[in-house]
Amino acid sequence: MTLNEIRQKVKEGKYHGSFTHTEKIRRRRIGVREIEEAISKGEIIEDYPRDHRGPSCLILGFTHEGRPLHVVCGKAEEEIIIAYEPQPAEWEEDLRTRRR
Repeated sequence: MTLNEIRQKVKEGKYHGSFTHTEKIRRRRIGVREIEEAISKGEIIEDYPRDHRGPSCLILGFTHEGRPLHVVCGKAEEEIIIAYEPQPAEWEEDLRTRRR
């Protein structure tokens, strides 16, 4: 799964939010447009090719307002999107490195 492949799927609208996470995304007040912006300008910071649910990756991107988002993209029939704001307790200042 490459970033270009993910971006193309998003551009074509061939993705959806995971049913179990859609409510969390809504509660976090993360809009579809923000997720798409984060993917379009983001970078893959973690890759999970052997995830038991299928290959996936973690993208760090920013909205036009500078809001940082982590977007998990998984491979299925369509891309599956899960988004959240990185928490300072879990991530270094660069938002790319997990705290140990």
